[in-house]
Amino acid sequence: MTRVTHGASRRTFLAGSAAGLAALATPSILRAADRTLKVGVYGGFFKDSFDKHIFPEFTKATGIAVESVAEPTGEAWLVQLSQAARAGVAPADVSMMSQTALLKGQAADLWGPLDLGKMKNTANLIDRFINRYPDGRVAGIGAVSWYITLVTNTNVYPEAPTSWAALWDPANKDRLGLLALVSNSFLLEVTAATFFGGTKALDDEAGQLKAFEKLAEVRPNVKLWYRDEAQFEQALKSGEIPMGQYYHDVTGLAAAEGHPVRSTFPKEGGILDSGSWAVSRASQALEEAHVFIDYMCQPQIQALMSRKVGTSPTVRRDLLDLTDAEFAAVSSDIPPIVPRYDLYLSRADWLNQKWTEMIVG
Repeated sequence: MTRVTHGASRRTFLAGSAAGLAALATPSILRAADRTLKVGVYGGFFKDSFDKHIFPEFTKATGIAVESVAEPTGEAWLVQLSQAARAGVAPADVSMMSQTALLKGQAADLWGPLDLGKMKNTANLIDRFINRYPDGRVAGIGAVSWYITLVTNTNVYPEAPTSWAALWDPANKDRLGLLALVSNSFLLEVTAATFFGGTKALDDEAGQLKAFEKLAEVRPNVKLWYRDEAQFEQALKSGEIPMGQYYHDVTGLAAAEGHPVRSTFPKEGGILDSGSWAVSRASQALEEAHVFIDYMCQPQIQALMSRKVGTSPTVRRDLLDLTDAEFAAVSSDIPPIVPRYDLYLSRADWLNQKWTEMIVG
């Protein structure tokens, strides 16, 4: 299979891994042309896949050469883009940004507004993948998405769990591996969706505290709060940590390779995380940026990315030529749990403090 075998490479950027900070933004020009667009993407496997499968097709179709830039972590890249924009410079014209970084950039008016009228293919997008400034200007367009689901070792759990509530089951004492940060595990949202009718329950501090109190009941079941994805993946395969949350596509690949693991979309939905295309306000290539983003919103390109990069499509399923099996490998028809990125901007310090005090401390 051509899809990612190491889920970490695109996600560590969003989680803010220290390793990403050390990565310098290194451009690679795919082919010379009269028009060039600098595009920032998550590094490693992700950039390699785009350089091989996606950017050459774009250049062939449009004549616009792509200079791809490996982004350091979402936050570090945001700082670079912000500082450069103040000097009137764009290290990349278009960048793939995490949702929290996108919101932070909006707060600083970093993103050049996009014109949907110039990008007819944006009509294909699921509504949640159009990011707007408070005044309605378009700040970002959904580039890629992926799911975090409930995963189990099939030797230990012959039957798949059906609900996130399994994390709270006393029978699973000392058996769980969960992501270590409030802002990358999205377990507050899972708690709200499972027990409090949805993520709107997190609108105010009282609701957030209720979710923290309920989530704290999971603690006896957690064997590992993980930052290193490979560590949890290995423990899941061996059965040492037979249940937890992990990336749907990576778990499916491990299963296809013969490992006793499965990914389940609980009835409450999988957690849908995503990256968006945004254009630096300092970019001198706004026209080319619109052409690029429009191209990436085509159903056949979204399907190509699902097959080659392992991402979940940002366009409506009825427009895709993915088979049921291909779609199931990356996505689900069950409505997702969408993270409350707004809270990780407005309430970051308080949420991190409570997370340490009540959950992982």
